[in-house]
Amino acid sequence: MAGRIPQQFIDDLLARVDIVDVVDERVPLKRAGRDYTARCPFHDEKTPSFTVSQEKQFYHCFGCGAHGSAVGFLMDYAHLSFVEAIGELASRAGLQVPVGEGEAQLGAERHELYEILSEAAKFYRAQLREHPDAGRAVAYLKARGLSGQIAAAFGVGYAPPGWDRLLQHLGNGPGRIEALERAGLLVQKDAGRRYDRFRDRIMFPILDRQGRTIGFGGRVVGDGKPKYLNSPETPVFHKGKEVYGLFQVRQARSSPAQLLVVEGYMDVVALAQFGIEGAVATLGTAITPDHLQQLFRATAKLVFCFDGDAAGQRAAWRALEATLPLMSEGRQAAFMFLPEGQDPDSAIRLGGGEAFASLLGAAQPLSRFFFDHLAAQVELRSLDGRARLVELCKPLLARLPRGAFKQLMTARLAELSGMAPALLSGLLEGGTSRVSREERLLPTTAQAPSLVRKTITLLLHAPGLAQTVDDHRAFAELELAGADVLTQLLELLHAKPELSMAGIVEHFRETDIGRHLRKLAVAEDPIAFGGDREREFRDAIRKLQSKIKEQRLGQLQAKASTASLSEDEKREFAGLLRDSGPTKGQEP
Repeated sequence: MAGRIPQQFIDDLLARVDIVDVVDERVPLKRAGRDYTARCPFHDEKTPSFTVSQEKQFYHCFGCGAHGSAVGFLMDYAHLSFVEAIGELASRAGLQVPVGEGEAQLGAERHELYEILSEAAKFYRAQLREHPDAGRAVAYLKARGLSGQIAAAFGVGYAPPGWDRLLQHLGNGPGRIEALERAGLLVQKDAGRRYDRFRDRIMFPILDRQGRTIGFGGRVVGDGKPKYLNSPETPVFHKGKEVYGLFQVRQARSSPAQLLVVEGYMDVVALAQFGIEGAVATLGTAITPDHLQQLFRATAKLVFCFDGDAAGQRAAWRALEATLPLMSEGRQAAFMFLPEGQDPDSAIRLGGGEAFASLLGAAQPLSRFFFDHLAAQVELRSLDGRARLVELCKPLLARLPRGAFKQLMTARLAELSGMAPALLSGLLEGGTSRVSREERLLPTTAQAPSLVRKTITLLLHAPGLAQTVDDHRAFAELELAGADVLTQLLELLHAKPELSMAGIVEHFRETDIGRHLRKLAVAEDPIAFGGDREREFRDAIRKLQSKIKEQRLGQLQAKASTASLSEDEKREFAGLLRDSGPTKGQEP
């Protein structure tokens, strides 16, 4: 996304926009020292923990962990895409977002699809009220216990029988017909004739985060096949990324306490009818990382709902595996299993909302489902069985991000296996050659941040410190994890000294570096309480420069032991020896 808009424009835009003004228009802020505070708009709280820094152009909630720049705030609060958030900020700054000819054409094509899908949704809603055959659809909805109010809230409609009812209504011209086909509303026969994709079906419009219709799900009226039919992949609809019902949930509550993830749109609508809030559906597909990223942007807790049969257990385990890499920053996941043969729609109609809420409250936390599922495959009373459990857990625990949850999961495995926690941790760490990307980029230890990590953090909190470093390219030679990140950051700030913390983070938005810089951006300022950031930074730079010299000295010593040094290398070696003291080595 960022690649479609020149990075220079994004950098300049963030330098012009004040995040305090952007946030204050939507969430009234109060001055608190150098910063501004409010009650967090992303979770319920009684005392303000949401802070906006004018100096850093960054917001952070100490309660739920939400954080970001003005761009990120608009994406999370107003549910805008990255491009839309940039457009919103550009508009308030009086700027025109530069896009290439191809991108402008693509935007126009998508706009056309949004419009024609919206018209189709209106047509289907009207047919549910007016078409002579709609009585069967209305009778079906009433039999399922749905009220007109709930049907209206979800925009439920009816695609009438007949091959070309929608085509005749909206396809007035070749361009419109082509747009209907690109939107997935028409199907072309071999002979070139087109007909309506959805016929004699109850229609459920699928909305994106901005409430735009991007596709449809259709439930056949009667016994036709297939029973459920979704829109195909289109330029605006991707089944593996979209979540049905999320827009309606966030309209009712911008920061729901939890989301209940089910499989079908009929489940979502039925649960809403019985007062179960926060249900969303993955449109019958397996949960994907894109689904999870979108859901965890809306809430910190997900509850997955599955049938209690073997197929439901397998689907639940796949969802667990997809969720593991995202279990960070206080996120939670739980698994709810229904009686065999029931889905959420049938379960709530049979038992009622209160009984369903009781099942929901008894959902298994991810940790319990994880260990129960794996422990059932071994004999825990034997040494062999406990060893096997450790082997089953190792690759899965390796997917967890570093943090408290991973440590607690490891501790639980230690209890079950009977191994000493320290011994088990060593086995798990040593048993895999995979080192996390974050650890390679921005290393840390249990005692204190690494010197490189501390230097990067200081730069994020005070970008102007970069100007005190003369030879910033020298750090590229440093053989320490994170040195390449430090070098890139120094080069960026020498080229763009006006960048704030927010500008830095947005510059690296779609990179691995950017994800880890965002974490450092909300970490506590290393010397926030009366410390001298410039002194700390200069001291860190001096230590890193000393490490460069030590590293070079070691390289020359290693070469001297196996080959002759050139005259230039001998002079360099002698100089390094003088700087390092007589005990560091000897003349070659």
